[in-house]
Amino acid sequence: MSAKIIDGKAFAAEVREKVAGHVSRLKEVHAITPGLAVVLVGDDPASEVYVRNKGKQTLETGMNSYEHRLPAETSEADLLALVERLNADPAVHGILVQLPLPGHIDDEKVINAIDPAKDVDGFHILNVGLLGTGQKAMVPCTPLGCLMMLRDHLGSLSGLNAVVVGRSNIVGKPMAQLLLRDSCTVTIAHSRTKDLAAVCRTADILVAAVGRPEMIPGDWVKPGATVIDVGINRVPAPEKGEGKTRLVGDVEFASAAQVAGAITPVPGGVGPMTIACLLANTVTACCRANNLPEPEGLTA
Repeated sequence: MSAKIIDGKAFAAEVREKVAGHVSRLKEVHAITPGLAVVLVGDDPASEVYVRNKGKQTLETGMNSYEHRLPAETSEADLLALVERLNADPAVHGILVQLPLPGHIDDEKVINAIDPAKDVDGFHILNVGLLGTGQKAMVPCTPLGCLMMLRDHLGSLSGLNAVVVGRSNIVGKPMAQLLLRDSCTVTIAHSRTKDLAAVCRTADILVAAVGRPEMIPGDWVKPGATVIDVGINRVPAPEKGEGKTRLVGDVEFASAAQVAGAITPVPGGVGPMTIACLLANTVTACCRANNLPEPEGLTA
């Protein structure tokens, strides 16, 4: 048996299309254009690529993109002052400060300075609390993308056993909250879990988010399970030439694809959904700010 491949690229394109549709209606009917502000401090090459992609896709869906590129030596006070200005700017509906920040700036302080209603990353302590208590929150983009793909593939998730491997604030914990909200029975496993293999084998839905290359082999996967691989790890690829690398997930794809019912590949699985959900969150934030109905199919 070989698994259905869940094509994140194609699904993300559908999400962006929905976003573009909502944006054009907001413009036509209400004369409102959603705006996303992205702040980049310093010149981390991976962050540069992310920010460029975010800006490009924001404009492609018809939204306004506001990029703020600051030198690495920018003081914490200056960054907080910029966040304050963006909080107060009615043209900005979503604010994203690209992490990691330079060492002299406190990430948490900056994240918690963002207006929770504009926190399209869903990292603000208030949004974390709202999500944890089942209230209306801004939901982190990667778990939201995973949830959309799961609902699309499985329909109702009610009553399914879900195992989330990884307990990060960015993916593991919010993913578990979202699965609970969809009435799954949820286990959060991690590096200290006793007999991790046995725990993984109980999962109808297995979400791998540990950041360790190919840590989960196929024999940890329950036959027919849906596997969502959040990992993006660079490993040496000598077959491509000296010093070359390739991307792999946290799941050993070849062996897991023999057992699973469905699986996301790396690259081309969860990754493209993250930016698509950032755009979806910006539209949601814009609708909430203007007391308009939330966009259907783009929220948790």
